[in-house]
Amino acid sequence: MSNSIPEDRIPVIVGVGEIVDRPKDITAGLEPLALLEQALQRAEADSGARLLGEIQSLDIVNFLSWRYRDPEKQLAQRLGIQPAHLHYGPVGGESPIRYLHEAAQRIARGECSVAAVCGAEAQSTATKAQRAGIELPWTPFAHDVEEPKRGAAFQKPMAVTLGVFRPITVYPLYESATSAHWGQTPREALRESGELWSTYAHVAADNPNSWLKKKFSADEITTATPDNRMIAWPYTKLMVANPTVNMGGALILTSLAKARAAGVPEDRLIYPLGGASAEEPRDYLTRDQFVESHSQTAVLKAVMDLVQGDGRKFDAIELYSCFPCVPKMARRTLGLGADVRPTVTGGLTFFGAPLNTYMTHAACAMVRNLRSRGKLGLLYGQGGFVTKHHGLVLSREAPKAALKQATSVQAEAERNRRAVPEFATEARGKGKVEAFTVIYRGNGEVEHGVTMLRTEDGKRTLGRIPASDTATLAYLQSMDRTPVGSTGDIVTAGDGMLEWRVA
Repeated sequence: MSNSIPEDRIPVIVGVGEIVDRPKDITAGLEPLALLEQALQRAEADSGARLLGEIQSLDIVNFLSWRYRDPEKQLAQRLGIQPAHLHYGPVGGESPIRYLHEAAQRIARGECSVAAVCGAEAQSTATKAQRAGIELPWTPFAHDVEEPKRGAAFQKPMAVTLGVFRPITVYPLYESATSAHWGQTPREALRESGELWSTYAHVAADNPNSWLKKKFSADEITTATPDNRMIAWPYTKLMVANPTVNMGGALILTSLAKARAAGVPEDRLIYPLGGASAEEPRDYLTRDQFVESHSQTAVLKAVMDLVQGDGRKFDAIELYSCFPCVPKMARRTLGLGADVRPTVTGGLTFFGAPLNTYMTHAACAMVRNLRSRGKLGLLYGQGGFVTKHHGLVLSREAPKAALKQATSVQAEAERNRRAVPEFATEARGKGKVEAFTVIYRGNGEVEHGVTMLRTEDGKRTLGRIPASDTATLAYLQSMDRTPVGSTGDIVTAGDGMLEWRVA
């Protein structure tokens, strides 16, 4: 380690803690604040030092299963602390990695010596209580606190009307566009997704903190059955994130000087080396294309620069896994093949998806992994609809250079962006398929299909395929050739919506 970095300016992760709550009685379920408190206590115990009372920086990942007024202040009060930095963040699956990175930067600037990042959800208990009509003995739900803005708030009215404004229906658009771009047939793309997801499932089965612990095969994951219904083509239930869990996770960081003074064993110390962040436009229909995310690419290339530009130098990797297209895109940018294990946690389907805070658990798993084996780890998280991206490199070895404060690679992402087609709400003539999905009802029946189209004059629009148009739906869902790039007729239906028919 270089002597040029004072030990009180070297950030280090010293403790990780997780809790999984499976109450036998619904009313015994722990609320998110209680899960946070227990996760932090476990992180303190993991460090081997008394640190909770000295927290000067506290970040809480956004809750969606329960609504609080000033949850960051309530948690601080529970812990008996008054941190100078106290933050409750907005919605975003990348946010735990961003908070972890920012906490490390605060320590590197000398603004604090002890920091914590934590997140929790109790969606399983909340959902069961709602269905049973049971009032939970939790902190009263803050009805007067505004619900955080999510997908529909940023999308075009046509997208909302057609149902392509939620993650479950937007990510399939990337799935269809990327697999066609890579030259795969739908059958080949589905096979890759199944094998990838089976790898995640096997890791989750061995993770004591995961929600599901079954080693699913690729075929079990991709084959639609009554228990594994189609959600949105080509995704089945076992290919999408599972938010109905009760989980809490927390990490404690200190300066190296503080860790040593507190008696934290050297083999517990994991060092943040650096990372990067960038974003796509919130309205996904204002992006230039759907075969890659320029922001994801810029972030991953920046973290590779920390390891001599070679993604294979990472001994452990966590690629965000809300839907298969995300890690499939990421591992290609990193130059990694199917032989590389993309998770230390188990994925948002099998480990569980506590909404915004999965990557808190991934960071805990990464710390444990690096303590026992390997040297370098990559945490890559994303949020929105392939929208917000953050990567962070962790190491078992102390850094040779001070932690940089600039993380944005937005300028690099913008440099690679091409012209964005104008969006049209009215169109006629021919339409070429840019991406597509087919949305299913809970009973397994088709609701309707949706094509993202390029018109003859180069504009972009959306076309509905009604459930009654079985020929076009069969064409879209063929396993032997992709419909992306094919041309059909754009017509206006009786309700004024644009529809697309195979030519």
